[in-house]
Amino acid sequence: MALWDRLKDSATLMQGQLVAKKNELKSGAFRDASMAMCALVAAADGSIDASERQRVAALIATNEVLRNFPADDLQSRFNDCCHKLTADFDFGKVSMLQTIGKVAKKPTEARAVIQIGIVIGGADGDFDKTERAVVREACFALGINPAEFDL
Repeated sequence: MALWDRLKDSATLMQGQLVAKKNELKSGAFRDASMAMCALVAAADGSIDASERQRVAALIATNEVLRNFPADDLQSRFNDCCHKLTADFDFGKVSMLQTIGKVAKKPTEARAVIQIGIVIGGADGDFDKTERAVVREACFALGINPAEFDL
């Protein structure tokens, strides 16, 4: 099986796992950590171009699990995260990882945030090395072994 097909299957499987836990994923900390993860994946290469931002925003809007939250609230939080990353990537990244780390004591939410990062990163069929690296860093911020997610 081609790498792209395996990646697509993995993202589909993870999205299914997220939907199964949808009712457990309603906290504000999960919402914030998810938006931080989405922004980190979008900015993984150090910048966020307008088309990438739109693509990730569309994925957020259509994600079944994230429908637990008002779309305009998610969009505002995602835009704020993107702004922090574009203003100063290094400091923004530290801020995003701190936000993600706030769900570390809730294993279901912590794993769901990582899964969202993988789903967002793999949505275009190319979960590239910079995207994998930021999701791996998020694993460390959450105390999760990246190998659990083949990172």
